[in-house]
Amino acid sequence: MENCYECGKGKLTKKLVDYKQYNVLVGKYPAEVCQECGEVFFGSETVEQIENKLKEKNLWGLGIKTQIGTSGNALDIKLGKRLVKFFHLQKGQTVLIEPKTTNRFEVEILKVRKF
Repeated sequence: MENCYECGKGKLTKKLVDYKQYNVLVGKYPAEVCQECGEVFFGSETVEQIENKLKEKNLWGLGIKTQIGTSGNALDIKLGKRLVKFFHLQKGQTVLIEPKTTNRFEVEILKVRKF
């Protein structure tokens, strides 16, 4: 058994672990897990399998850069089609926007319309 690459204290053990992206379960994959700090390490082949599964489930590359625009006296932020589809957003839905830090905010979807 090797020592942890992160903490250097714990021993690494082989396990099947759940991999989630955006709180969506992608699958169970082989990994080495530190018995001390709990850090999880995937091999390069496993990382490739995870990336392929993320692409298959349309969870790959959802983060986007966008510019702030204007609508009348208000500012607006446009969301790309893939984000709209991922969150099942529709015109007229209600969201709560809260600041988290001086350069980060969070958007919570409060109402979801029935399809």
